Amino acid sequence: MAFGASPKFEKEFQLEELSQQEFLVIAIEAAKELSWNIGTIHEHGFIAYSGFSMRSYGEEIKIDIQDKEVKLKSECTSSQLFDYGKNKGNVEDLILTCKRIKGNFTKEELAIKYEELKKSFLSEEEKLLSEGALNVKSQKGSFFSLFVPSEGYSVTPILVNLNILIFILMVITGTNVFLPENEDLLAWGANFRPMTLDNQWWRLLTCCFLHIGVFHLLMNMYALIYIGLLLEPILGTTRFLAAYLVTGIAASLTSLGWHDLTISAGASGAIFGMYGVFLAMLTTNLIEKSARQSLLSSIVLFVGYNLVNGLKGGVDNAAHIGGLLSGMVVGYIYYPALKDAEAQVSKKTSIILISATVLLATVLMCSSISNDVAIFDQKMEEFSKLESEALVIYNLPDTTSDDYYLKKIQNPGISNWKRCVEITEEVKRLDLPENIMERNKLLKYYCRLRIESYRRFAEYIKDTTRIENKTEFEIINQKIEKTIEEIKRISE
Repeated sequence: MAFGASPKFEKEFQLEELSQQEFLVIAIEAAKELSWNIGTIHEHGFIAYSGFSMRSYGEEIKIDIQDKEVKLKSECTSSQLFDYGKNKGNVEDLILTCKRIKGNFTKEELAIKYEELKKSFLSEEEKLLSEGALNVKSQKGSFFSLFVPSEGYSVTPILVNLNILIFILMVITGTNVFLPENEDLLAWGANFRPMTLDNQWWRLLTCCFLHIGVFHLLMNMYALIYIGLLLEPILGTTRFLAAYLVTGIAASLTSLGWHDLTISAGASGAIFGMYGVFLAMLTTNLIEKSARQSLLSSIVLFVGYNLVNGLKGGVDNAAHIGGLLSGMVVGYIYYPALKDAEAQVSKKTSIILISATVLLATVLMCSSISNDVAIFDQKMEEFSKLESEALVIYNLPDTTSDDYYLKKIQNPGISNWKRCVEITEEVKRLDLPENIMERNKLLKYYCRLRIESYRRFAEYIKDTTRIENKTEFEIINQKIEKTIEEIKRISE
C-alpha cells in the first residue's frame, strides 16, 4: 500500500492472451459483477466506485491500460487513515473476477461489446474535466509532496505550512505543546467574546490559524489536506482561498454568538466550511455522477461523525456548524461561475458578493451580540479598585489616632462598600452565565457584611467598654471569611 494523501493499493501486470480492447471489456463486465458503479470510460481504461459495506468504504478503482501493460489502483475516497486491506481486496477481487469470467466470451463477442462500449468513450479533454480534482489527489504519491505547492494544489499546502509554522512559533515562545494555557491562546489571537467585541475584530480570523495542542493541529491538518486535494482543483486558487477565509470568519462569528466565555481556536471551522463547499458541489453536475455518489457518502459520514463527536463537550461545535452552513452557501454562489469556466466576470462577481456578504454579516452580528461579559469585567475592575481602597483601614499603623480611623472607616470605607453594592445591582441587569450571577449575589452579600463590620468597628472605637460591639465585629468577620471562600469556589 502506497502512503500519500489517502490509503491506496496499486498493482501492475502484463497482458498475455488478451488484447487491450478485450481486457477493457472483461474488466468492465467484472466491475459490474462486483456491483461497482462505473464512472468515466475511455479507450485506455475506466474508473469505478465500490459501494458502502463492511468490506468497502466507497473506494475509487482506476484501471489504466497502455498496450500490454495494465495498472490497477484502488484508493479511498474518504478521509480515513487506514483501509484495513480494503483497497488490496478490491484489486484482487477484480483480477480474480476477470480470470473467472474470461472464458464466458468468445473473441467475436468481445469485439461486439467493445464496439458498443466505444459509444460511451470520453475524449482526453472530457476525461480530464470529468475526473477533475481526483487527478490531483492521485498524483500526490509521497508524504512530503502534500506540503509542496503544485499545479491545482497551491493554496492548501501554504495554509497547512502556515498553521504548522504558527504552532512551532507558539511552542518556541513557551506555549505548552500538548495543552496550551488560556493566556497563551489569547495572546496569540484566539477568539473570545469579551476581547473580540472590544474592537479586536482581527481575532475572528487569527483564531483560525491557532491550535490547542499538537494533536488538535495534526487532525485538522490531515482534514485540510484531504479536502484541499479534492476541492482546490475544482475551485481554483482564488476561489479556494476566498472560501477558506470567508467560512473561517463565519465559523468564528457563529462561535462568538453562541458562547459567552469560550476561548475558541483552530482551523476546524474553516475546514468544515470547505467541506460545506464540497457538499454543495456534490449536489451539482460538476463532478461525474458515480464519483459524486461515492464522495458524497464519505463526506456526509465524515461531517456527521465529527458533529456527533463534538456533542461530547470540549469541542466548538457552533464553529463547525457555522462553517459548514456558510460553506454550502458559498458553494452554491460559486456554482454558476464554475459551470461556465470562461465567465471571468462571474468569477469576480461571486467572490466580491461573498466577501461583501460576510463583511456585512460581521458588522451586523457583532453589533447585535451583547458584550455583557466585557461590561462585567469593567465593573469588576472598578469593584476591585474600590475594595482595595476600602480595606486600607487594616493596613493603618498602630499609632493611628481614633479620629483618623473613624474618618477612614466612613470614607473610603463604608462609602466604597456602598458603591460596590450598587455595582452588584448594575451587574444583575446584564445577560451573564449562571455561575457569574451566583457569584454576583455572594459579592453583594459580602459587601453588606463589610458595611456592617465597619459600623461595628466604628462603634467599638467610640466606646471600647461595650465588649458586645467587638464580639459582633468578630462574628461578622467570620461570616466574611466564609463568604470569600464560597466566592472562590464558584469562581474556579
